[in-house]
Amino acid sequence: MKERIQALREKLLALKIDACLITSAVSHLYFTGFDNPDAMLLITMENAYAFEDFRYIETAENKLNGIYTVIKPENLISQYINEIISNEKISKIGIENKSITLYEYENISKKLNARLVGIDDTILAMREIKSPQELEKIAIAQEITDGAFAHILKIITPLMTENDVASELEYYMRRHGAQDKSFETIAISGAKSSMPHGTPSDTRLKKGFLTMDFGALYEGYHADMTRTICIGKADSEMRRLYDTVLKAQKSALDILRDGLVCSQVDKVARDIIDADYKGCFGHSLGHGVGLEIHEMPSLSPKCDKILACGNVVTVEPGIYIPKKYGCRIEDLVIIKEGEIRNLTKSPKELIEIY
Repeated sequence: MKERIQALREKLLALKIDACLITSAVSHLYFTGFDNPDAMLLITMENAYAFEDFRYIETAENKLNGIYTVIKPENLISQYINEIISNEKISKIGIENKSITLYEYENISKKLNARLVGIDDTILAMREIKSPQELEKIAIAQEITDGAFAHILKIITPLMTENDVASELEYYMRRHGAQDKSFETIAISGAKSSMPHGTPSDTRLKKGFLTMDFGALYEGYHADMTRTICIGKADSEMRRLYDTVLKAQKSALDILRDGLVCSQVDKVARDIIDADYKGCFGHSLGHGVGLEIHEMPSLSPKCDKILACGNVVTVEPGIYIPKKYGCRIEDLVIIKEGEIRNLTKSPKELIEIY
């Protein structure tokens, strides 16, 4: 954590900002190593302060000793911060402007004796490059997720409901080390598979494509994968569609590396799909993953960011034909120097369930 605090200070110095007020739970986790949704951090050029309430004070004192001055406020936090502002002669404070409401921003601005400056983009940019420790946690999260897919293939039958499938995936992940699911599990079949983010229901699985999009959360870090299988036998057009998605994904994975512009990778997959299914691939090719399920960089047509070693991104092309069916295949990938490490090990051939 000391390295992250120092890296933040260097960025504050370059921006001519005296301190940074951390208010989001995600950033608290990033800069402390533990989750407290109601805490605040104040990082100055000289010191670091953690304002922790009674529920988390013992954890904070154990984990942050020697890194932060841990404070359990007895009065308004603004009173403590204003005292620090005065003692350390702080005039400008960076704040996570994108993660708070306008009301919260105005409230903080009124109470603090310093000018507030938005610094969200700076913190988000820091989180784009994952440390080896972060990468290992994401890899474990994905390993659990792969295990859930292997599990569902062993037990799935056409008599199950979409909710049955979603529940089994989530139950497996919790039983095998996940602290939670990464997001609301998608398990949609038949015509509903044309909806990229459809919601599972209590109806039995329909014949045709079944798309499962799910992931495990492990020590704060997310995994994300999608596999599409077929309930019953796939006809020739379904196989053609599936093979097109798979070709698009493999082609993107083949070129993916550090130094590429994000939009270049999206274009490789999109051109393949648009050749036969123009207008049926409406979302980005992928997105960053880490402490949040959607982070930068984005593998989208409009993203001009350059991929760097330590980025973790999804590669998830899809084809969706309204009221008919849809298919998506998604892997989770680490960007390395001149290559990638694909964390997703689950098979991609079209699987039919009878």
